[in-house]
Amino acid sequence: MNTVEDFFAEHDDWPWNPPRPGRATFHYLILVTEGELLHDVDHVTRTVARGQWLWVRPGHAQCWHPPGDVRGLFVLFEPDVLRSEVARLLAPLTAHEAPAVLSPQPDDAAWLEQTALQLLDEHRALGRRQLDVHHALRRSLLESLLLRLADSPDVTSTAAAVEVTSRRDTYARFVDALELHFRELHRAADYAGLLGCSVRTLSRAARDATGKGVREVIDERRLLEARRLLAGAGWDARAVAVHLGFTDPANFGRFFRNHTGLTPAAFTAREVRTGR
Repeated sequence: MNTVEDFFAEHDDWPWNPPRPGRATFHYLILVTEGELLHDVDHVTRTVARGQWLWVRPGHAQCWHPPGDVRGLFVLFEPDVLRSEVARLLAPLTAHEAPAVLSPQPDDAAWLEQTALQLLDEHRALGRRQLDVHHALRRSLLESLLLRLADSPDVTSTAAAVEVTSRRDTYARFVDALELHFRELHRAADYAGLLGCSVRTLSRAARDATGKGVREVIDERRLLEARRLLAGAGWDARAVAVHLGFTDPANFGRFFRNHTGLTPAAFTAREVRTGR
């Protein structure tokens, strides 16, 4: 737990000089209290205004912009810090596809900021009280903050869109399976087999939830991973092709170009040139 301004001051030459993309391994949660924060999440520049929260989840590619005059509160926590029953309640908020920028309910905004300040105070209180009490207080404050933040319209509207039909559970299980197997399984039939349903049922679930076909959802996940590895991890096209299950690097090149309009090499060169 820290303030945004202290974080930037402690890292005055990193990671925005020059900006360098990287893969998040923690949850990054930032409340902007003054100014405006620009931050790239999965190669899209997000603008976070005063009163809004930025959430970068583990696995997301991120890139910092110069800090400017932004001020706020910065919470960094590991995925397994939440108790299992709380993690279950927060699943729509911690999900990989949940919104990166959150605008809380107006009635919750002041409470959320005060709770974040209490969490910062407790973080700085290390040594003032018994260690296990200190850790319990920090976790309790964090869980309270996240549970209240989960009521943000950005989250509830997204969850409602997925839950409008009885097929929402099928799609949710598909997303979980896709996250585990997108490197080696690339057909709708593969996932229907894993889920114990027909391809038709899975296709309807995907259409209801996203308006897209199963193959399009699979391809988007593979493409996202390719962009992360080419830009953030510095992999070459051949290594990415193997990692994503392409039998021939040329097939990967065609796949990438068809979806982005760029060859993998041109995409990497552009990302290096722009520092995104």
